[in-house]
Amino acid sequence: MAGSGRRPEHRGPPELFYDEAEARKYTQNSRVVEIQSQMSERAVELLGLPEDRPCLLLDVGCGSGLSGDYISEEGHYWIGMDISPAMLDVAVEREVEGDLLLADVGHGIPFRPGMFDGCISISAVQWLCNADKKSHSPPKRLYRFFSTLYTALARGSRAVLQLYPENSEQLELITAQAMRAGFTGGMVVDYPNSAKAKKFFLCLFVGASGTLPKGLGTECADEELHQAKFTNERTRFKNIKGKSVKKSRDWILEKKERRRRQGKEVRADTKYTGRKRRPRF
Repeated sequence: MAGSGRRPEHRGPPELFYDEAEARKYTQNSRVVEIQSQMSERAVELLGLPEDRPCLLLDVGCGSGLSGDYISEEGHYWIGMDISPAMLDVAVEREVEGDLLLADVGHGIPFRPGMFDGCISISAVQWLCNADKKSHSPPKRLYRFFSTLYTALARGSRAVLQLYPENSEQLELITAQAMRAGFTGGMVVDYPNSAKAKKFFLCLFVGASGTLPKGLGTECADEELHQAKFTNERTRFKNIKGKSVKKSRDWILEKKERRRRQGKEVRADTKYTGRKRRPRF
Protein backbone atom coordinates (compact mmCIF):
# COMPACT_ATOMS: atom_id res chain seq x y z
CA MET A 1 0.00 0.00 0.00
CA ALA A 2 2.69 2.39 -0.93
CA GLY A 3 1.88 6.08 -0.88
CA SER A 4 2.78 7.69 -4.17
CA GLY A 5 1.82 11.26 -3.36
CA ARG A 6 -0.97 11.26 -5.93
CA ARG A 7 -4.46 9.84 -6.26
CA PRO A 8 -3.88 6.16 -7.17
CA GLU A 9 -5.66 4.46 -10.01
CA HIS A 10 -6.95 1.18 -8.62
CA ARG A 11 -5.69 -1.35 -11.15
CA GLY A 12 -5.48 -4.52 -9.12
CA PRO A 13 -3.96 -5.00 -5.66
CA PRO A 14 -1.24 -2.54 -4.57
CA GLU A 15 1.52 -5.15 -4.43
CA LEU A 16 0.99 -5.70 -8.17
CA PHE A 17 0.23 -2.10 -9.11
CA TYR A 18 3.44 -0.86 -7.49
CA ASP A 19 5.84 -3.12 -9.36
CA GLU A 20 9.55 -2.37 -9.78
CA ALA A 21 9.01 0.05 -12.68
CA GLU A 22 6.24 1.99 -10.90
CA ALA A 23 8.21 2.10 -7.64
CA ARG A 24 11.26 3.64 -9.31
CA LYS A 25 9.18 6.02 -11.43
CA TYR A 26 7.41 7.48 -8.39
CA THR A 27 10.54 7.75 -6.28
CA GLN A 28 12.43 9.57 -9.06
CA ASN A 29 9.55 11.94 -9.89
CA SER A 30 10.43 15.31 -8.35
CA ARG A 31 6.77 16.39 -8.25
CA VAL A 32 5.75 13.22 -6.39
CA VAL A 33 8.61 13.68 -3.93
CA GLU A 34 7.57 17.28 -3.30
CA ILE A 35 3.90 16.41 -2.69
CA GLN A 36 4.81 13.43 -0.51
CA SER A 37 7.10 15.62 1.59
CA GLN A 38 4.40 18.29 2.02
CA MET A 39 1.77 15.77 3.10
CA SER A 40 4.23 14.04 5.45
CA GLU A 41 5.07 17.38 7.05
CA ARG A 42 1.39 18.17 7.53
CA ALA A 43 0.68 14.69 8.96
CA VAL A 44 3.52 14.94 11.50
CA GLU A 45 2.36 18.45 12.42
CA LEU A 46 -1.15 17.11 13.13
CA LEU A 47 0.33 14.43 15.42
CA GLY A 48 1.19 17.16 17.94
CA LEU A 49 4.37 15.40 19.09
CA PRO A 50 6.38 16.70 22.07
CA GLU A 51 9.32 18.87 21.02
CA ASP A 52 11.63 17.88 23.86
CA ARG A 53 12.24 14.25 22.91
CA PRO A 54 12.45 11.94 19.87
CA CYS A 55 9.47 9.67 19.26
CA LEU A 56 8.96 6.28 17.64
CA LEU A 57 6.41 6.47 14.80
CA LEU A 58 4.71 3.88 12.62
CA ASP A 59 4.50 4.68 8.90
CA VAL A 60 1.67 2.68 7.32
CA GLY A 61 2.15 2.22 3.58
CA CYS A 62 5.68 3.62 3.82
CA GLY A 63 6.50 2.82 0.18
CA SER A 64 10.04 3.79 -0.77
CA GLY A 65 10.51 5.77 2.44
CA LEU A 66 9.76 9.31 1.23
CA SER A 67 7.57 10.10 4.24
CA GLY A 68 10.09 8.39 6.49
CA ASP A 69 12.78 10.77 5.25
CA TYR A 70 10.83 13.67 6.73
CA ILE A 71 10.31 11.82 10.03
CA SER A 72 14.07 11.24 10.26
CA GLU A 73 14.81 14.88 9.44
CA GLU A 74 12.62 15.90 12.38
CA GLY A 75 14.77 13.76 14.69
CA HIS A 76 12.28 10.92 15.22
CA TYR A 77 12.59 7.17 14.68
CA TRP A 78 10.21 5.10 12.58
CA ILE A 79 9.17 1.67 11.42
CA GLY A 80 7.52 1.39 8.01
CA MET A 81 5.04 -1.24 6.78
CA ASP A 82 4.18 -1.85 3.13
CA ILE A 83 2.66 -4.63 1.04
CA SER A 84 4.80 -3.88 -2.04
CA PRO A 85 8.18 -5.68 -2.15
CA ALA A 86 9.27 -3.43 -5.04
CA MET A 87 8.67 -0.28 -3.01
CA LEU A 88 10.55 -1.66 -0.01
CA ASP A 89 13.45 -2.70 -2.27
CA VAL A 90 13.77 0.93 -3.39
CA ALA A 91 13.66 2.04 0.25
CA VAL A 92 16.54 -0.33 1.07
CA GLU A 93 18.54 0.97 -1.90
CA ARG A 94 17.95 4.53 -0.72
CA GLU A 95 19.31 3.54 2.71
CA VAL A 96 16.41 5.02 4.64
CA GLU A 97 16.92 5.32 8.38
CA GLY A 98 13.77 3.50 9.46
CA ASP A 99 13.17 -0.22 9.86
CA LEU A 100 11.02 -1.86 7.17
CA LEU A 101 8.40 -4.61 7.33
CA LEU A 102 6.74 -6.36 4.37
CA ALA A 103 3.14 -6.85 5.48
CA ASP A 104 -0.51 -6.41 4.59
CA VAL A 105 -1.99 -4.05 7.20
CA GLY A 106 -5.39 -5.54 6.41
CA HIS A 107 -4.17 -8.52 8.46
CA GLY A 108 -3.39 -6.25 11.41
CA ILE A 109 -0.50 -4.36 13.01
CA PRO A 110 1.91 -6.97 14.48
CA PHE A 111 3.54 -4.95 17.25
CA ARG A 112 3.31 -5.05 21.03
CA PRO A 113 0.76 -2.84 22.86
CA GLY A 114 1.64 0.81 23.36
CA MET A 115 4.83 0.58 21.30
CA PHE A 116 4.39 3.69 19.13
CA ASP A 117 4.12 7.38 20.02
CA GLY A 118 2.14 8.05 16.86
CA CYS A 119 1.29 6.82 13.37
CA ILE A 120 1.16 8.47 9.96
CA SER A 121 0.02 7.14 6.62
CA ILE A 122 0.19 8.86 3.24
CA SER A 123 -2.14 7.82 0.40
CA ALA A 124 -2.53 4.24 1.60
CA VAL A 125 -5.59 3.48 3.76
CA GLN A 126 -8.10 3.70 0.88
CA TRP A 127 -6.54 0.53 -0.59
CA LEU A 128 -8.20 -1.44 2.24
CA CYS A 129 -11.59 -0.59 0.72
CA ASN A 130 -10.80 -2.78 -2.31
CA ALA A 131 -11.87 -6.43 -2.42
CA ASP A 132 -8.94 -7.71 -4.50
CA LYS A 133 -9.55 -11.32 -3.45
CA LYS A 134 -12.72 -13.32 -2.82
CA SER A 135 -11.74 -13.62 0.83
CA HIS A 136 -11.40 -9.85 1.23
CA SER A 137 -14.11 -8.02 3.17
CA PRO A 138 -13.32 -4.27 3.28
CA PRO A 139 -15.20 -3.65 6.58
CA LYS A 140 -13.44 -6.58 8.26
CA ARG A 141 -10.01 -5.61 6.92
CA LEU A 142 -10.49 -1.99 8.01
CA TYR A 143 -11.63 -3.04 11.49
CA ARG A 144 -8.70 -5.45 11.84
CA PHE A 145 -6.31 -2.67 10.85
CA PHE A 146 -7.78 -0.02 13.15
CA SER A 147 -8.29 -2.29 16.18
CA THR A 148 -4.69 -3.56 16.13
CA LEU A 149 -3.37 -0.05 15.40
CA TYR A 150 -5.26 1.24 18.45
CA THR A 151 -3.54 -1.40 20.58
CA ALA A 152 -0.06 -0.65 19.17
CA LEU A 153 -0.31 3.08 19.95
CA ALA A 154 0.51 4.59 23.34
CA ARG A 155 -2.38 6.09 25.29
CA GLY A 156 -2.79 9.78 24.53
CA SER A 157 -1.10 9.47 21.13
CA ARG A 158 -2.56 10.12 17.65
CA ALA A 159 -2.74 8.55 14.23
CA VAL A 160 -2.95 10.84 11.18
CA LEU A 161 -3.91 9.08 7.98
CA GLN A 162 -3.93 11.04 4.71
CA LEU A 163 -6.16 9.35 2.18
CA TYR A 164 -7.88 9.74 -1.17
CA PRO A 165 -11.49 8.58 -0.71
CA GLU A 166 -13.28 7.67 -3.93
CA ASN A 167 -16.64 8.84 -2.60
CA SER A 168 -18.52 9.82 0.56
CA GLU A 169 -19.58 6.20 1.22
CA GLN A 170 -15.94 5.08 1.31
CA LEU A 171 -15.07 7.93 3.65
CA GLU A 172 -17.93 6.96 5.95
CA LEU A 173 -16.88 3.29 5.93
CA ILE A 174 -13.29 4.11 6.91
CA THR A 175 -14.31 6.54 9.65
CA ALA A 176 -16.95 4.20 11.06
CA GLN A 177 -14.50 1.30 11.42
CA ALA A 178 -11.95 3.58 13.11
CA MET A 179 -14.52 4.73 15.68
CA ARG A 180 -15.73 1.15 16.19
CA ALA A 181 -12.15 0.16 17.04
CA GLY A 182 -12.09 2.72 19.88
CA PHE A 183 -10.60 5.83 18.28
CA THR A 184 -12.07 9.29 18.68
CA GLY A 185 -11.40 12.24 16.40
CA GLY A 186 -12.50 12.88 12.84
CA MET A 187 -11.62 14.20 9.42
CA VAL A 188 -9.46 17.29 8.92
CA VAL A 189 -9.87 18.71 5.41
CA ASP A 190 -7.26 21.18 4.13
CA TYR A 191 -8.37 23.68 1.47
CA PRO A 192 -11.90 22.20 1.10
CA ASN A 193 -12.85 24.68 -1.65
CA SER A 194 -9.92 23.83 -3.91
CA ALA A 195 -10.12 20.95 -6.37
CA LYS A 196 -6.31 20.52 -6.57
CA ALA A 197 -5.13 21.46 -3.06
CA LYS A 198 -7.90 19.66 -1.12
CA LYS A 199 -6.51 16.99 1.19
CA PHE A 200 -8.20 14.61 3.65
CA PHE A 201 -6.48 13.72 6.94
CA LEU A 202 -8.20 11.29 9.30
CA CYS A 203 -6.97 12.50 12.70
CA LEU A 204 -7.52 9.85 15.39
CA PHE A 205 -6.98 10.02 19.15
CA VAL A 206 -6.08 7.11 21.45
CA GLY A 207 -7.60 7.29 24.91
CA ALA A 208 -8.55 10.80 25.99
CA SER A 209 -10.35 12.72 23.26
CA GLY A 210 -8.49 15.79 22.01
CA THR A 211 -9.54 18.89 20.11
CA LEU A 212 -9.70 18.23 16.39
CA PRO A 213 -7.29 20.58 14.55
CA LYS A 214 -8.72 22.98 11.98
CA GLY A 215 -8.08 22.36 8.32
CA LEU A 216 -5.92 24.78 6.40
CA GLY A 217 -7.68 27.22 4.10
CA THR A 218 -10.97 27.12 6.01
CA GLU A 219 -10.84 30.61 7.52
CA CYS A 220 -9.64 32.70 4.61
CA ALA A 221 -11.55 33.49 1.42
CA ASP A 222 -8.36 34.12 -0.53
CA GLU A 223 -6.83 30.66 -0.51
CA GLU A 224 -3.53 31.61 -2.14
CA LEU A 225 -2.98 34.34 0.44
CA HIS A 226 -3.69 31.87 3.24
CA GLN A 227 -1.31 29.33 1.73
CA ALA A 228 1.50 31.89 1.58
CA LYS A 229 0.84 33.05 5.11
CA PHE A 230 0.92 29.49 6.46
CA THR A 231 4.16 28.72 4.66
CA ASN A 232 5.86 31.81 6.09
CA GLU A 233 4.73 31.03 9.62
CA ARG A 234 5.93 27.44 9.35
CA THR A 235 9.36 28.50 8.09
CA ARG A 236 9.70 31.04 10.89
CA PHE A 237 8.72 28.39 13.45
CA LYS A 238 11.34 26.02 12.11
CA ASN A 239 14.02 28.69 12.34
CA ILE A 240 13.08 29.26 15.97
CA LYS A 241 13.57 25.55 16.68
CA GLY A 242 17.06 25.83 15.23
CA LYS A 243 16.70 23.23 12.50
CA SER A 244 19.61 23.00 10.08
CA VAL A 245 18.99 23.91 6.45
CA LYS A 246 18.41 20.76 4.41
CA LYS A 247 21.50 19.45 2.56
CA SER A 248 23.78 21.86 4.45
CA ARG A 249 26.95 20.61 6.17
CA ASP A 250 25.28 20.76 9.61
CA TRP A 251 22.23 18.87 8.30
CA ILE A 252 24.46 16.14 6.84
CA LEU A 253 26.50 15.84 10.06
CA GLU A 254 23.30 15.56 12.14
CA LYS A 255 21.96 12.85 9.84
CA LYS A 256 25.26 10.91 10.02
CA GLU A 257 25.26 11.15 13.81
CA ARG A 258 21.70 9.76 13.97
CA ARG A 259 22.78 6.81 11.81
CA ARG A 260 25.76 6.17 14.10
CA ARG A 261 23.44 6.09 17.13
CA GLN A 262 21.39 3.46 15.29
CA GLY A 263 24.51 1.32 14.91
CA LYS A 264 24.86 1.81 11.16
CA GLU A 265 28.17 2.15 9.31
CA VAL A 266 28.85 5.77 8.36
CA ARG A 267 31.82 7.33 6.62
CA ALA A 268 34.11 9.41 8.80
CA ASP A 269 33.57 13.18 8.87
CA THR A 270 36.14 15.22 6.95
CA LYS A 271 36.60 18.80 5.82
CA TYR A 272 34.97 17.77 2.54
CA THR A 273 31.74 16.57 4.19
CA GLY A 274 28.82 18.57 2.82
CA ARG A 275 31.01 20.55 0.44
CA LYS A 276 29.47 21.17 -2.98
CA ARG A 277 31.51 19.93 -5.91
CA ARG A 278 32.43 22.21 -8.73
CA PRO A 279 30.65 21.50 -12.01
CA ARG A 280 32.65 19.46 -14.50
CA PHE A 281 33.04 20.46 -18.10
